[in-house]
Amino acid sequence: MTALVTALVALSGCSASGAGSGSDPAGPGLDDPAKKEIAMQLVSSAENSTLDWKGQYKYIQDIGDGRGYTAGIIGFCSGTGDMLKVVERYAATRPGNPLERFLPALRAVKGSDAHDGLGRPFTDAWAKAAADAAFRSAQDAERDHSYFDPAVRQAKDDGLGALGQFIYYDAYVMHGAADSGGTVGFRTMRREALAAAEPPSRGGDETTYLNAFLDARVTAIRKEPSHSDVSRIETAQRVFVREGRFRLETPLKWKVYGDSYRIDGP
Repeated sequence: MTALVTALVALSGCSASGAGSGSDPAGPGLDDPAKKEIAMQLVSSAENSTLDWKGQYKYIQDIGDGRGYTAGIIGFCSGTGDMLKVVERYAATRPGNPLERFLPALRAVKGSDAHDGLGRPFTDAWAKAAADAAFRSAQDAERDHSYFDPAVRQAKDDGLGALGQFIYYDAYVMHGAADSGGTVGFRTMRREALAAAEPPSRGGDETTYLNAFLDARVTAIRKEPSHSDVSRIETAQRVFVREGRFRLETPLKWKVYGDSYRIDGP
């Protein structure tokens, strides 16, 4: 997703118990409300350079990454089609809303960085729509359906705790599930990680596996000219793994793109 914008794992009860495995089946997963709030703040630090993720529903701009407009709480893009899904969800619950008239244009620009039929009228309408709870709910629903829920589900299947679940989620947000348009998707990263290390669900060490996944993700990021900075891995997620914060225990301290952040609670 965006360079301004930007994980996961609740234990399924089958993580390894060896040294460095870190996870505790009794710990809450990322779908616990408090942990999910932390995840949203972590992603927002990378995607929008702020912990105030709820203030990003109105955000929209073209950041020049070849994906057209990037917008909202996780960087939905006009070029990748998830922005279209958000507006379709909004239209289903609020027929006749100001964004609905842009649906044909959003369908037409999918797969490109074009602004045809969109432009300032569309960006203004998007920002204004953020005042509508139905539009915010549409963003929340698309985030959960296409990114958060599948990432957490896969992470639990792999025996990962809340940190691992977040790591999966952040990869989904930035790269999507599958390879597309010269980019490397989550599934390829996971396949490469599994080739290098066993996940906790197969008796592997959690630290070793998460580092293997992060290694695969760094390689993927460096293949994308628009996403060459790997600080969201090396000075954030890798730090949490090194500190053994497998439950995403606070306080959490990290850096993204040179900016420092901290979460003290709950």
